[in-house]
Amino acid sequence: MASKKISISLPASQIRFIEQYQNNKQCKSRSQVIEEALQLLQEKELEAAYHLASQEIDSDWDVTIADGLSDETW
Repeated sequence: MASKKISISLPASQIRFIEQYQNNKQCKSRSQVIEEALQLLQEKELEAAYHLASQEIDSDWDVTIADGLSDETW
């Protein structure tokens, strides 16, 4: 995957956390730490989207499952 360099500003406490995490988890760079954090954030967002989608009601599905056949037919 191609990478693009960006510049961000963070509070000193978050920089310290990134550096401690990098050392403790033996990450190659601070960029790797940020990449891992963003991946977790993306997964969280995707999970929330799936949860929201599962809450939607599909009236066409209700018609399909109520086709007049009972479980005993199968």
